[in-house]
Amino acid sequence: MKNVLCILLDGFEELEAVGTIALLKRAGINVDIATDGKIQATGRYGMTLSDIYDLNSLNYNDYDMLFVPGGPHYAKILKNDLYLKIIKYYFENKSISTICAGPTILGKLGLLKGKSYTCFESMNDDFGGNYVGTYAVLDGNLITGKSAAATIEFGFMIIKFLLGEEKDEEIKKQIYYKDEQK
Repeated sequence: MKNVLCILLDGFEELEAVGTIALLKRAGINVDIATDGKIQATGRYGMTLSDIYDLNSLNYNDYDMLFVPGGPHYAKILKNDLYLKIIKYYFENKSISTICAGPTILGKLGLLKGKSYTCFESMNDDFGGNYVGTYAVLDGNLITGKSAAATIEFGFMIIKFLLGEEKDEEIKKQIYYKDEQK
């Protein structure tokens, strides 16, 4: 079984977080949600996720991938040394997926240099990489998503990356998914 660690803080984007997590769990991927010092987090629209892990109580090295949803919490993540340490660890040693405002964290850390990526268009800056305007982009161990509207494409790209094309197609059939982008 593959394991994904989702880190977030108050102000996360609910659609990106919950939608992606639901797709991953449907595919049989274990997803643990964690925040720093608490056991709940409230999204930008007031949805509270409870019974989640305190990040300080987990061994964050034990997961196959890190998932960072977007939303206004990205500004808090940029000021949190533990979160930045975890993001750098996954970028350098494992795999990382992030959507909307999330990729800008990587950009501000200099991690998008030479990488193809996408993010919320108005937040794209000169990060030294190749901005691609599609819903989801895979470059090596990095998966980025453009916006809340890209959640399904982004989730399926993670499934395909972690479990392969056969599982990706199986889950698409389960939810009657048809790629309207093609």
